[in-house]
Amino acid sequence: MKNNIIFVVNPISGDLDKSDLIDAVYEFSITNNFNLKVYETTGKQDIKTLRLLYEEHKPQRIVVAGGDGTIKMVAEAMEEHDVIIGILPAGSANGLSVDLNLPNTIEENLKIAFLNHYIEMDMICINGKKSIHLSDIGLNADLVKNYEESNLRGFWGYALQAYTTLTEYNEPFVATITTNKETSIHPARMIVIANSQKYGTGVTINPNGVVNDGKFELIILKSLDLLLLGKIITGNMPIDSDDIVIISTDKATITTDYPVNFQIDGEYCGAQTSLEIHILHKQMKLAIP
Repeated sequence: MKNNIIFVVNPISGDLDKSDLIDAVYEFSITNNFNLKVYETTGKQDIKTLRLLYEEHKPQRIVVAGGDGTIKMVAEAMEEHDVIIGILPAGSANGLSVDLNLPNTIEENLKIAFLNHYIEMDMICINGKKSIHLSDIGLNADLVKNYEESNLRGFWGYALQAYTTLTEYNEPFVATITTNKETSIHPARMIVIANSQKYGTGVTINPNGVVNDGKFELIILKSLDLLLLGKIITGNMPIDSDDIVIISTDKATITTDYPVNFQIDGEYCGAQTSLEIHILHKQMKLAIP
């Protein structure tokens, strides 16, 4: 009996041509006797369609070619089902792939996505929406918003928006953070809600993050001067800095003194004044090296 696999492709993620990747997946499937069903996302009712496809094919795995947003969408579609998700990184932001140390070649990633063992990974629920990787409120969300609204894509589009965002950013906001243990108040430029360690650029923002420990971290950046930013970008995250506070918890509420831009896994979600956050322990099965 053949093993059924659903292959989910986001045709527009990362502005990348995926024809070579799709050909490689077909070839790998034939060689390894998999029965492949290909689904290209449209951005319209993808979750509903994937659930119907699951019921029809009952796959042992779903392999995803896309970025963090596509992976998250598949995880949400499969939240009621016991199925392993494999990743073929193909987005503009492949933060989760970087965090999981997935290799750079298609050949190696095919073996991991289709054949390797898996972990049961946590997700985070923020105001009813799911996050698999890194979400934040403040400066980086400003950047995501500016990038989404611009016409320039790729590295240079991102670099331009980073420069614009850093030179135009607002006054610090004041955040009141309540966890199971305490309430604290912090001025902040940015607060990261982290399930894992690294942004897709490879920058480590949460050195102690573990994706399946039943906790998430809040990384509060009180200031973001160029010196601190330089340290973070070069991999020297100064945990003992007075400008950085890290809170590890399984539940938290963040309220801000004015509406602040917010993003989940690279997707802009509007300006918010209140975030309700809790962990979803061992929510998805993910193939890893």
